[in-house]
Amino acid sequence: MLDKIGVKKLDELYSDVPAEFLHKGAYALPPAMSEQEIRDCFASLEAMNAKLKVFVGAGAYDHYTPAVIPYLCSRSEFLTAYTPYQCEISQGTLRYIFEYQSLICALTGLDVSNASLYDGPTAAAEAMKMAIACTRKKTRVLLSKGLLPHVIEVVETYARFHGVEMGYVPVADGQTSLEGLKAELAKDDVAGVIVPSINRYGIVEDHSGFADAIHAEKGLLIEYCDPSALAVVKTPGEWDADIAIGDGQPLGLPLCYGGPYVGFMAVKKDHMRKMPGRIVGQTVDKEGRRVFVLTLQAREQHIKREKATSNICSNESLMALWVTIYLSLMGPEGLKEVNRLSSDGAHYLYNELLKTGRFEEVFPGKPFLKEFVLKPKQNGLQERLEKAGFFAALPTEEGYVSFCVTEKRTKAEIDALVKAVKEG
Repeated sequence: MLDKIGVKKLDELYSDVPAEFLHKGAYALPPAMSEQEIRDCFASLEAMNAKLKVFVGAGAYDHYTPAVIPYLCSRSEFLTAYTPYQCEISQGTLRYIFEYQSLICALTGLDVSNASLYDGPTAAAEAMKMAIACTRKKTRVLLSKGLLPHVIEVVETYARFHGVEMGYVPVADGQTSLEGLKAELAKDDVAGVIVPSINRYGIVEDHSGFADAIHAEKGLLIEYCDPSALAVVKTPGEWDADIAIGDGQPLGLPLCYGGPYVGFMAVKKDHMRKMPGRIVGQTVDKEGRRVFVLTLQAREQHIKREKATSNICSNESLMALWVTIYLSLMGPEGLKEVNRLSSDGAHYLYNELLKTGRFEEVFPGKPFLKEFVLKPKQNGLQERLEKAGFFAALPTEEGYVSFCVTEKRTKAEIDALVKAVKEG
């Protein structure tokens, strides 16, 4: 290989790397171990991790995962399946992607879903690009300041390298401001607006008048959603949104150091030809049997590069399968129960924390589901709770702290957290 590229020795290959960054001396590799010794070694490493009770959300939620899901997903026909391109031998993979799309459409109230994306933030970035493609002459996309910070950062990165101008809609009293939105729309250059269904303070937003204002200026309304909550709050379809996006992680995907997750996107039928990724469709074969095929593949892999909607690949569809099994198991009533238990726990914790006298309300009277913010009267709260065994009180840039309660948290755990706050 060195001969082929015209380099005499390996050191020359790394000549551009500053000397202080090159490792010198022998590598600190352990001696060879038996299988049991390796298992014991990794077990000892794993034991070093702190086992904390999770009382935060911020886009990653500690919901219950039914035991049957990892069992089914680990079956060889799913776990080792790679591509659905060869439809004649991929009917199982195509079938569950089709079912996934159908379930996402049912959750969002929109017409068409794609076959998943990497995660929520990149789904938002793709929606930003899609808004520009759908409106053509419009040059700017607005982001609500109520979106999760990491979602805003990813969209800004994509926008910077795609030449898209960004604008921002302020938050007033814990809610994306309709008046602030109208002021930005008056500039007549807005292709789309991304707003949260439930914002970073945990507040369920009221988007009355948003769609009318945006559509009057020929822009697109894009809602960033917690898909689990769509079982009990107004759907993007009910708000007359054009695109719904978000992260499917709350649908049974366990927390695991940031991934793998699964981004979802659903749109009105009018916009489906501008969707990134791919869509699985249903048809019949020559003998009239129900079959599934890939359709509307808008990537440069399949069409001319300059006509491609996006070069994004679909998410690992194993995660889409995971979501599909979860939604099939839970059903509408199961999802409502998840939200009822989470909401009951969150409101109980909210009230108990206020009783301690160590917090102030930030948005009194605003509706929340499982997540909320309070203003602490003490510093170092997160660190003290961590020592007590809780991952809680996540700081925000305004000086608030956020808490989240899912159906996995028991009353005893909530009471123990409140006790730790009092003792602090």
